[in-house]
Amino acid sequence: MDKGTVRDFSFYSESLGEEMQLLIYIPANYTPLHKYNILIASDGKDYFQLGGIPRLTDELIDEYEIENLIIVGVPYKNIEDRKRKYIPSGDQHEAYLRFLAHELVPYLEGEYSTTALGTNRGLIGDSMAATVSLMAALKYPNIFGKAILHSPYVDEQVMEAVKTAQQIDQLFIYHIIGTDEDAVMLKDKTVKDFLTPNREMHQLMIERGYDTFYEEFEGNHTWKYWKPDLKRALIENFG
Repeated sequence: MDKGTVRDFSFYSESLGEEMQLLIYIPANYTPLHKYNILIASDGKDYFQLGGIPRLTDELIDEYEIENLIIVGVPYKNIEDRKRKYIPSGDQHEAYLRFLAHELVPYLEGEYSTTALGTNRGLIGDSMAATVSLMAALKYPNIFGKAILHSPYVDEQVMEAVKTAQQIDQLFIYHIIGTDEDAVMLKDKTVKDFLTPNREMHQLMIERGYDTFYEEFEGNHTWKYWKPDLKRALIENFG
């Protein structure tokens, strides 16, 4: 099996006013003669290291289980940085959404041979990174047609966004949550029920007619459960 390459890249964001470190996975079969889908991962370093997404993508492309795919990981700097960018109440949240849609996507389209359709672009994240992935897809459905959510953090602002989003017929939401996520210890040592709000959000999506895949797995808020799900998530979205 041929291995894709991962390049470290530094990108200055005008929206955020800071340098963003990126990880860009390019599949082994890359050629400008073909068109490639794009998947952007917030919590990017976690998806590349803990999730092993480059190796998995190599396998799935090699076995013709998914279409050609370029993956971009956007790591966070620290816990505070993650909160500021990923959750709706964060003071950099709107700027981060603009960075994803109006800076990162145009850059990728300029550098690589991509399919310039929202249906061929996705976002993926776990916990708060899933939240920002969903929020970006709801805000820019023409740019991002897919959001893969591993145990998203859901609050009232997220529910409001799901309730009021327009053009939802263009979106596909892949959404999983663990049955043991009713008492999650957050990094700031507070405990939060993730399960109940996720169930409520799924119910709201059904009522509003979202195209969504939803499953509750037996497990908790850790990579032990998200990593094994990645194969199905990629096939469901890019198969």
